[in-house]
Amino acid sequence: MTLSKRFKRTAGRIIAAACALACTMSLAACGQDEAGKIRIGIKFDQPGLGFKKSGTYVGFDVDVAKYIAKKLGYSEDEIIWREAPSKQREAMLQNGDVDMILATYSITDERKKAVSFAGPYFVAGQDLLVRKDDQSINGPEDLNGKRLCSVTGSTSAATVKEKFASEVQLMEQPGYAECATALFSGIVDAVTTDDIILAGLASASRGKLRVVGKPFTQEYYGVGIKKGDTQFATKINNAIVDMIQDGSWENAISDNTKGTNYTPDVRYNPPTPDEGEDA
Repeated sequence: MTLSKRFKRTAGRIIAAACALACTMSLAACGQDEAGKIRIGIKFDQPGLGFKKSGTYVGFDVDVAKYIAKKLGYSEDEIIWREAPSKQREAMLQNGDVDMILATYSITDERKKAVSFAGPYFVAGQDLLVRKDDQSINGPEDLNGKRLCSVTGSTSAATVKEKFASEVQLMEQPGYAECATALFSGIVDAVTTDDIILAGLASASRGKLRVVGKPFTQEYYGVGIKKGDTQFATKINNAIVDMIQDGSWENAISDNTKGTNYTPDVRYNPPTPDEGEDA
């Protein structure tokens, strides 16, 4: 073996060993960084609910998550925020990537086959967002001949077309921010999804958009947790009860929907959090 080849082989082994050591130290550091902390999944792109803003996280879901975490014994500095896209929520809980998820996560029988829920901490209802000066739309029945926006993959717009306005024209956008932009510019006449999501968009519009305020479905938002963890569900539910009773729940809604005159449907809110306590 030539000196050159021997050098290359020895150097290669040294580099490989260094890389392995670095990986080991990195993994240890990651584990150490998460020790004594709670990992919470939220949305990063929903104004008023879960929104990443200049390195901080704001919204109603965030406020509820912080309150629950505090009751569980964690300070805000001990929360690790993880983005929880809708299609990945069950997998994140099953894989142990997060301890809980608050991300406009509706409690359904289908989802409960894979994960468990605590809560509900809020009951939303499908509603409409329109331009503030548009008085022609006061409910889903007024959408015949109008253009309605919702996000790709959502069933909200189809529900309107099937049940209320068969002649509505549907448009899909990749996100609700894009739908709001289309509404601003007159490309569509209304946007539909859960009312509290629309209230967040209306608040961000600085008075240019309004929520109609006539919800026509119910969506029970729960705290997603690993399947079967009844003790954890009970602790979370107790925290939600405390949040409702001490006024923090109502304050969180008001703070995150400023300028919209939004009021949750009092027929269902505040809810009774009793999900997930039975095995």
